[in-house]
Amino acid sequence: MHLPAEQELIDLRREFHEFPEPGWREFWTTARIVDELERLGVDQIHVGAEALDPDERLGVPDEEELSEWHERAAARTDRTDVLEQVAGGHTGVVAVVERGDGPTVGLRVDIDALPITEASDEDHEPSAAGFRSENEGYMHACGHDSHIAFGLGTLQTVLDSDFSGTFKVFFQPSEELLGGGKAMAAGPHIDDVDYLVGTHVGLDHPSGTVVAGIDEALAFSRYEITVTGESAHAGFAPNEGRNAVQALADATSNVYGIPRHRDGTTRVNVGDLNSDNAANVIAEKATATVEVRGESDELMEYMCDSVRRHVDSAAQAHGCEAELSLVGEAIREDSDEELVDLVADLARGVDGVSSVRRRASAGASEDVTYLMRAVKENGGKATFVGIGGNTDGHHTPTFDIDEECLLPGVTVLSETVLDLLSRPS
Repeated sequence: MHLPAEQELIDLRREFHEFPEPGWREFWTTARIVDELERLGVDQIHVGAEALDPDERLGVPDEEELSEWHERAAARTDRTDVLEQVAGGHTGVVAVVERGDGPTVGLRVDIDALPITEASDEDHEPSAAGFRSENEGYMHACGHDSHIAFGLGTLQTVLDSDFSGTFKVFFQPSEELLGGGKAMAAGPHIDDVDYLVGTHVGLDHPSGTVVAGIDEALAFSRYEITVTGESAHAGFAPNEGRNAVQALADATSNVYGIPRHRDGTTRVNVGDLNSDNAANVIAEKATATVEVRGESDELMEYMCDSVRRHVDSAAQAHGCEAELSLVGEAIREDSDEELVDLVADLARGVDGVSSVRRRASAGASEDVTYLMRAVKENGGKATFVGIGGNTDGHHTPTFDIDEECLLPGVTVLSETVLDLLSRPS
């Protein structure tokens, strides 16, 4: 097995770290991935609308914001052909390598960044080493830059190996919005996948640790709430208004009081409450974002139903109307025991791996679960693999990875993919 050089992986990770793009705005990121796929000689490169189902995308920004990010990307790359394909938020890539008869193996990596301003302190390695985010206010604070390196490095290794079958790498957009997994699972490239491997770096596991199966990702739904009432003068004629702020405030208080469920873990949180009315104006409109999670799909739906009921009743009590729009979603799906066994066995023999855990809890939500379920429903198997490389938490301005995890990560993923490709179809 011919692995890429460690410095090559580090350079790739740092390049993607330096120009982070959030969900459905990964225009330069997609173009740069296509550059690498062409350099590697990948058989088929499916971009944007060819990689997923555009109608299943969730949380796509408005045209003004998409255009702004598209222009930023155009200033950084001359790949106008790719930028045309991804315009309108049609980001993401599926790379396909066919080598005759055999099983079809998929690897899913995510590619988007977060709306967080990266630390500029000299003790923050990306700042000290000169690859801090150039898109101020956004950063790869969850390791998706390293996930792209994992995907490209594994693809290079598999391409340089003898195998029979088909290997697909799903470079998925918009995981942080939980808006891309469903769309990619509904696309044209998952139906024939016999085995799927997802991966995530860190998750509070140090370098040298491999988790063969990450389980218990909480099912998740995110809604944008819009409450509409009627404005009036707050001093002269408050009785003539229908107060959207008051309705939303009551709804917010009430959803936090949703009873916990005896069957398992549930979560609810409201954020981004906003109304542009002046203090002397009864609010005509108020907005917020609410997210719920559940240990199972059923518990998540219980929370969704409860939120809808509380929002509608609070709006009605104040003579207002409420609308909830789904902008993000994920489901619960756990790793298959057979693939957990395989990854654990292979990882124990990899240089740089000092500890192997069979299973660990995700603790949050992930939309790789849509691809995992799609593969399982078609009779295949799937696992979600953790590659240790960060112990200081995710989604923070100081997030960074230990780059020594990159080569062992690619090695574990490559050995897993090649073992699965060697199986009878």
